[in-house]
Amino acid sequence: MPTITPELISRFDVPGPRYTSYPTADRFVEAFGEEDYRHALAQRQLGTSLAAQPLSLYVHLPFCESLCYYCACNKIITKHHERAAPYLAYVERELDLHVKHLGGPGQSVSQLHFGGGTPTFLNDEELADLMAMLRRRFAFAPKGEYSIEIDPRTISAERLQTIRDLGFNRLSFGVQDFDPEVQKAVHRVQPAEQVFELVAAARRIGFDSINADLIYGLPKQTPESFARTIAQMAELRPDRIALYAYAHLPARVKSQRHIKTADIPVANHKVAMLSHSIAAFEEVGYVYIGMDHFALPGDSLAVAKRQGRLHRNFQGYSTQPDCDLISLGISAIGKVGATYSQNAKDLLQYQDMLDHGHLPIVRGVALSHDDVLRRAVINALMCQGRVQFESVEAAHLIDFRTTFASELARLRAMHDDGLVHLSANAIEVTPMGWFFVRGIAMVFDKYLQARESRAQYSKIL
Repeated sequence: MPTITPELISRFDVPGPRYTSYPTADRFVEAFGEEDYRHALAQRQLGTSLAAQPLSLYVHLPFCESLCYYCACNKIITKHHERAAPYLAYVERELDLHVKHLGGPGQSVSQLHFGGGTPTFLNDEELADLMAMLRRRFAFAPKGEYSIEIDPRTISAERLQTIRDLGFNRLSFGVQDFDPEVQKAVHRVQPAEQVFELVAAARRIGFDSINADLIYGLPKQTPESFARTIAQMAELRPDRIALYAYAHLPARVKSQRHIKTADIPVANHKVAMLSHSIAAFEEVGYVYIGMDHFALPGDSLAVAKRQGRLHRNFQGYSTQPDCDLISLGISAIGKVGATYSQNAKDLLQYQDMLDHGHLPIVRGVALSHDDVLRRAVINALMCQGRVQFESVEAAHLIDFRTTFASELARLRAMHDDGLVHLSANAIEVTPMGWFFVRGIAMVFDKYLQARESRAQYSKIL
């Protein structure tokens, strides 16, 4: 593999999107509102969307007992657990409005995710009530993927059994880093022994898949300290590992102002962390899914990668087809047909809109044909690492080389750097190119090309 040079790192040490959607969320506009969203739901009923596919559901549960300094999620920090019950009552109102516009109860669901915040901030009764309200309105597929994010500091083996009994078959543990000094620097102290015990309990209980999240680029991390965390994670051996790059945006994320910029690893150290992580995980048998995910060979994510069925959504890589996503709760982002929509981020605004009988949509976007085309290309790069011109041409009725002439010209430099391989009929990301895949995808981002500033994004390295 060619060498990653300091010049290459400097060239790609720039802000850029993570492409959990295209167009990216910063392109959502307030001109897209509730009426547009209702129209998309009506189109689904008429069969002009993806009505034959089961739905995906996401519920945003924003409450956390303590603040993690790195976190850019929309959260509410409180120790008052009684705040959860009225929030769930509003989620139920929102749910009923969705069911009404979807044409009634009984729609099939094959994927569910509880995110946050800290979903396990809810007590067992509240989690049971939330699952019951969803099951009364939707038909859950027997072999669906039903997942919940777990903060190890808020859970016990007994609670894990309750979560399994409620129908969840997948867990995602927030680890971030096992190093005590890093944990102190980000205000999230959780002993490694605690995580190991909970993962062992989850295996005994019989969850289908266990994921663990790590973040590289956090304050106080070094390549050496993070290598120790990687070794511990390899010993833990979850079915999946999500390895995210820390996005330091203190101007936008107030909690990150607690982090000293001087404590954040420099770009070449972050590349070293990622490089070592990929090599170490592959050495112990993990499949590198791409950008920020690893999976054991038998996990459905690795199977989907081998079979070319991998997709990308707001939770990252997914095995599910390109289905409609109904999202509930503050700030939640949904996808119906060729539209994206987002709920109110502010709790009071969210409640007020529901009090007046409105779906709490405050912004979104209806995709153009060009958006759908570019989304397909970016997803192919991010998910399969390969764009086959003929398949894109057949699906979108274009001539790839003509439509993307300027993009292919820009990729020529990346070809010369060893990041992509350009042939007469395909673009392929090289092993070294995966370190820079966000930068490769950015070549096809029409909105990024037109934008003067990228300051709202995190660095791609």
